[in-house]
Amino acid sequence: MTAESARKTIRTLTRLLPALAAALPLLLAGSAFAFDLTVEVLNPKSDRGTVKGAVYASAETWLKDGQAAQLAMAPAAEKTVLVYRNLAAGSYAVSLFHDDNENGKFDTNVAGIPIERYGFSRDARGRMGPPAFADAVFELTGDTTITVNLR
Repeated sequence: MTAESARKTIRTLTRLLPALAAALPLLLAGSAFAFDLTVEVLNPKSDRGTVKGAVYASAETWLKDGQAAQLAMAPAAEKTVLVYRNLAAGSYAVSLFHDDNENGKFDTNVAGIPIERYGFSRDARGRMGPPAFADAVFELTGDTTITVNLR
């Protein structure tokens, strides 16, 4: 590197430094409000297949295809752990199921009754269908671990 190219590099860095210094607090503030949600899933039917979960951020998006804030999946085990990263503080609800046969969908019988295990945050239960968002909702205000029992 010549002396002239070194001077140009120093001048460029000197001009960029104030902008970088101004942006740093914004970058740090953004990451200060990104939390991880860990979901411990208990009672799968077997060790076959995967446990699939979705976290939803509102009643309007609750259980709607393509509307989840994040998706996660992990191999089924006695205790399966799903982790959702970098969620903003707020209200969330989780829906999950054990895809025992790994066909990528939540299976039901001809009457529409589930034949694969499923669960919701707060172990919420619905009547003649899934629970309402309000029944499964919880507040995320920091890194959080919840437990969901499959049924």
